[in-house]
Amino acid sequence: MTLDARMQSRENLRFTPAGIPVLDFALAHESTQIEAGSERHVACELAAVALGPVARALASVAPGANLRCRGFLARRYRTGISVALHVNEFDITEQATTHSIKGN
Repeated sequence: MTLDARMQSRENLRFTPAGIPVLDFALAHESTQIEAGSERHVACELAAVALGPVARALASVAPGANLRCRGFLARRYRTGISVALHVNEFDITEQATTHSIKGN
């Protein structure tokens, strides 16, 4: 899935017991979507996580930056029910665009 969003906040880079870098952060998304033939303004916040080199790269991105994130949705915690976007790739963009949720 691809999501255009603003990095709302981020935690400090941490490491798993195996030494893998992990970054937890929050994304804020706003766009106009088409639903039942009509335009609808949508806004939401979404938890996100990145691992490895992507986590290291995102740790240097300042909150407030606009991002295009590509990844997948999965449980935020192994035993929980909340979801997070697990980011595998990202680009820094000039500003968020509309119609910016794409499923793959």
